[in-house]
Amino acid sequence: MEGGSRSPCPLDMDFSTQIAALLSPPSAESVKDYYDELIAIRKCPGLKINFNNDSGKAVFSVKEFEEGELVLKDPVLVAAQHTTNKVDCLVCSHCFRFIGSVELQIGRKLILQDLGLTDDNEKVCTMASHNVGTDSLFDRKDDTSTSTYQNLKKNYISGEVLESLVGGKLSLPFSSIFSLPSVFDCPGGCKEEHYCSKSCADSDWEFVHSILCTGRNKESSQRDAMLKFIEHANSTNDIFILAAKVISFVILRFKKLKQLCLKKNEKCTKLVGIDFPLLLEAWKPVSMGFKKRWWDCIALPDDVDASDEQSFRMQIRDLAYTSLLLLKKSIFEDECAPCILGNFDLVVASPIEDYFIYIDELPSPDKEEAEKLTRPFLESLGDEYSVCCQGTGFYPIQSCMNHSCLPNAKAFKRDEDKDGQAVIIAVRPILEGEEITISYIDEDLPYEERQALLADYGFKCMCPRCVEEKRKA
Repeated sequence: MEGGSRSPCPLDMDFSTQIAALLSPPSAESVKDYYDELIAIRKCPGLKINFNNDSGKAVFSVKEFEEGELVLKDPVLVAAQHTTNKVDCLVCSHCFRFIGSVELQIGRKLILQDLGLTDDNEKVCTMASHNVGTDSLFDRKDDTSTSTYQNLKKNYISGEVLESLVGGKLSLPFSSIFSLPSVFDCPGGCKEEHYCSKSCADSDWEFVHSILCTGRNKESSQRDAMLKFIEHANSTNDIFILAAKVISFVILRFKKLKQLCLKKNEKCTKLVGIDFPLLLEAWKPVSMGFKKRWWDCIALPDDVDASDEQSFRMQIRDLAYTSLLLLKKSIFEDECAPCILGNFDLVVASPIEDYFIYIDELPSPDKEEAEKLTRPFLESLGDEYSVCCQGTGFYPIQSCMNHSCLPNAKAFKRDEDKDGQAVIIAVRPILEGEEITISYIDEDLPYEERQALLADYGFKCMCPRCVEEKRKA
């Protein structure tokens, strides 16, 4: 570390050579090969990715795009919903589509909000994830309240009504127009994850969740360790949940690669020296977006003086180390010990907003009749009735798009985009051979505010607009 400070993590010393290899920038040739294959798999032939050691990766068009045309739909590699957002949104843990029903989404949100979970990350972890149905929601009492029924009185909706809403006994008018996928439980039996289909449940299990699951097949010591890790992440920074998913993704990919390697050499029960090369291969999709360790690249908060930067970064590093120790007790594997990412916001619009807009735009007298039942729920939900699913995800192709304060494309979800894929739309005509850029921030802000926000991304913008505005300043 800079300033002569040693890392508190023994893995940094025991596996320093391997970690350096994992964190070293990939070669231009390997970047080209990886993204050429990925673009073919994702079926987006209008794009190519160039790489050089000076400016890194960049996305270019190999065709013309019209204004408003779809440039890219990029499935997320690994993502995690923000913990507090689980109060507002019940979504598939794999594709992040809203699940259940309009009634379940509204009733569940009202109940969990009235239990005070919005102000307590730990309670969000243990209640918002677990309680999809009604039983434990309506039986629960805690130290800060009387019964849930009494709490719900302030919403002018009885607990019995909300129980009927969540339990599927009460249907709201026209809600069938906004039907959502059914809820599928985790195949490992845990209560933390839910899915929109068996396919999503199986995929998440195969690629990430089987290692992190706290269900029936987990040894009690590992389950306890994982729950302590989750509790720590939810009380400090839920970015550690995403980090755990990345590690799980790499470990499971490594195991699959190793099985294939051993299958090709069936006469050998063990192949000497293959573990680390296979680990490098398993890490490759993450390495394409990895830039710096979290504590080295996080922007300095406004309330931290520049002279205290080194101390601040050491505190953040130690926090990450504590998280790693807790995670290690649950999932550590010797073969993958060296495993330690450009990421973007995960956003999926809520169907609740569309539902209430639909009701509001009904012709009379249908509107008046529908609002007799829907108006109390809308008033109880308040101004934040349409909170979208929010989280952080790693998008392999979108993460290669550079920032500009005068971009030619933007991340924009259309009406048909209901899941967690990144959707990029052209905001003006894009010529063949032109670099495709997006804005990481609100580009309408003044120059100084834009530059301050971009410090979070670790660079100073030198796009033509910023150069011109700086010159005039």
